[in-house]
Amino acid sequence: MTSPANPIRSDAVRNRDLLVAAGREVLAEQGLDAPMSAVAKRAGVGQGTLYRHFPDRLSLASAVLEENVRDIEQVAARPEATLADVLGVVTWQMVRSTAFVGIVRLGGEASSQHLADRVHTAIDGLPEETHGTDDVMLAIAMVSGAVHGPTPEAREAAVRRAWDLLGIEIGPVTPGV
Repeated sequence: MTSPANPIRSDAVRNRDLLVAAGREVLAEQGLDAPMSAVAKRAGVGQGTLYRHFPDRLSLASAVLEENVRDIEQVAARPEATLADVLGVVTWQMVRSTAFVGIVRLGGEASSQHLADRVHTAIDGLPEETHGTDDVMLAIAMVSGAVHGPTPEAREAAVRRAWDLLGIEIGPVTPGV
């Protein structure tokens, strides 16, 4: 009988989850240039723990983005999901995650494109809507430009105005999980 090589410890999983949540908050508040030490402090872990999980800012931002896309996919996969529901989650991601906005704007890098393609696929699988998927993806990129303001509430208000101007309904602005 063989044992699994290097099983993942529950405290390591918990610390990673804490770091991703803290990374989302710190990056949203301070931008992509936020100090990694601020993330470790917010998560309540040492910097060694942070760097064991995420050797650099890009790997942390990628983990936040991966979680964001997974949340969007989970909401889109619900049998009752509508475009408005998914756009509510996308809006939450825009308001709460600067890294998500960055990927929407950059989109050209291979890893960024892969995540954008996953969002496209999730939206494409929704029941027939009045907007085509490519148009929705373009609208998301356009609305991401409206993300500004000192607080999540101010950023959400700006993004809601942008969706209203485009005539696109969004559902409740929630993380979707």
